[in-house]
Amino acid sequence: MKKAFVTGGSGGIGQGICRALAAEGWTVYIGCLTHVSEAQALAKELGGEAVVCDVRQEAQVKSAIEHIGELELLVNCAGIAWGGLFQWMSEEQWQDIFGVNIDGVFRTCKFAVLGMISRQRGCIINISSVLGQSGGSCEAAYSATKGAIIAFTRSLAKELGPSGIRVNAVCPGCIDTPMLDAFTPEDKADFIERTDLGRLGTPEDVGNLVAFLASDKASFITAQAITVDGGFLI
Repeated sequence: MKKAFVTGGSGGIGQGICRALAAEGWTVYIGCLTHVSEAQALAKELGGEAVVCDVRQEAQVKSAIEHIGELELLVNCAGIAWGGLFQWMSEEQWQDIFGVNIDGVFRTCKFAVLGMISRQRGCIINISSVLGQSGGSCEAAYSATKGAIIAFTRSLAKELGPSGIRVNAVCPGCIDTPMLDAFTPEDKADFIERTDLGRLGTPEDVGNLVAFLASDKASFITAQAITVDGGFLI
């Protein structure tokens, strides 16, 4: 049985990832915190299990990974955002975004790699963003965390490669999820116009890429930050 742990698995992109992995035969452990009922329903649908875990809390992360057991795939999808002028952002808001988006990735990787190293195999996929590559006005903290994920991914890939562990990042563009609800219809129309393929992405678009990177077909791919954005950054 191939076990995958997807943090933030009850969110929009997270659900797309969980479904794509389950379709490829993975037993998916769906990490959640605030959307527990959604995670439980998805777990029932996919034959997986919902795991309540606050990635800001080291003890909860450690307990979750110990509960799962022989973990072969970790997907770090848990993330939060805050939009507004940088000077309006409070210290607490800044720390909270870093606590989830990058510190949470540190914690899950810290405990997941122990078993992977001993078994000399494993795969880690960190969900970054195109804003981690380009930066985003009024999203300084979010962009900073997503950029940090890319640097962390590449560094960890170098460190864990000799143990047979691959580490990659996926950088979604404008994906049609509830996270876009904060934007106006005019904003969304602008996103579509700036995207070469002329549409918003779907959670399935991201999920399919993650499933590929987790498969043996990607066995020689590591230390990459792969964009799935329909040409938004070109």
